[in-house]
Amino acid sequence: MGVDVFRRKALSLISEMKRETYRDALLIHHDDADGLCSAAIVKATLERESYNVKMLCIEKILPEIIESIHRVEGRVIIYADIGSSHADLISEFNNGKNLTVILDHHDPRPSSDPKVYDLNLENYGFKGERDFSGSTCCYLFSKLFSEENIDLSYLAIVGSCEIPEGLIGLNRQVLQEAISNRIVDDEGGKIKIRKFGVDVRSLFSKLQVLGAVGYYIGGPEVGVRTCIYGVTDETVRMVNLLEERRKKANRRLLAMLYHGYLKETEHIQWFDAGDVYHGMGSKVIGQFCSFLSYQKRLINPKKYIFGMMNMQAEIPGWGRLKVERAKISVRTPKELRRLISEEKAPSAVRILSLASEGFGLADGHEYAASAVVSRKDKMRIIENAESLLRHY
Repeated sequence: MGVDVFRRKALSLISEMKRETYRDALLIHHDDADGLCSAAIVKATLERESYNVKMLCIEKILPEIIESIHRVEGRVIIYADIGSSHADLISEFNNGKNLTVILDHHDPRPSSDPKVYDLNLENYGFKGERDFSGSTCCYLFSKLFSEENIDLSYLAIVGSCEIPEGLIGLNRQVLQEAISNRIVDDEGGKIKIRKFGVDVRSLFSKLQVLGAVGYYIGGPEVGVRTCIYGVTDETVRMVNLLEERRKKANRRLLAMLYHGYLKETEHIQWFDAGDVYHGMGSKVIGQFCSFLSYQKRLINPKKYIFGMMNMQAEIPGWGRLKVERAKISVRTPKELRRLISEEKAPSAVRILSLASEGFGLADGHEYAASAVVSRKDKMRIIENAESLLRHY
């Protein structure tokens, strides 16, 4: 296990990609900052190899989307910062039709299709919530295509800002490599991208807004362009507009919670935002839950936070879903994280996966997870999760 095994698997896959005659690639990616950085790395890498790249940004893996993607044959399909948690479903729909690559850091499920390569570094002994981000996985793959792709290392550092413990493990190695090669500068703890003169955390914050809040109005596309070409006036205008919209929705929801909308069971504190975030991507509910996990006056530090919101049926660049769905996000306050690390409480992704089994799709990490269910099943998630926790 380790990077050497990852390298051998990746090089074998790259050789297979180079033997294929077709040059069309579909790049499916997540909508948060890590997902946008991952997409930018893969897009730049493939275009340097003369691929025609089409991108599709999705918030969650859903069966009807995946089935339609893998219905078409004769192209490379790459999942960036998404896909590992549903490699079994992707394998089922692909069924040998397309060379499919997954570059992710979410908790993986095994692939059953030899044509579906899951290069998630969790399969090689690393932890996706600590050692590497989705964009670091994409970067390590990219560098095996060509050492010249080291110029993309700054994107792995930006995407890795989502890791709570900071830049450690493989993320730290990428940072040191980028500093050594003068891709970024360490200015007293502030990491700046040399060619843009932009602090990585500043860029990370902008991408978090563009991808999630701006999901329905072209934010992910602007985000990927910003990753590659730097912050422009277009970037700043869109970020300011979207951030104001989100702040207004956050203030409204926070006021609702202080006035009784935050409900509690024995092990869970939960709320339903309904349509408060209408017009924004569903990633915003997870971001709000993360913010909420630090509000000591409002939340119980030992209970799971479950937040819900209604999703829109339209998937930009794909089409319209047939079933109205809701997003469920789970976050864990600091005290609960300690209990999870000591194995005295189940991880966020485990409890949500079990609670949604048979009617929803869940993925995530130890301390943060999410699921998509039909709107009629929202309360079923809470009831199932509470029942499971009561018997843990």
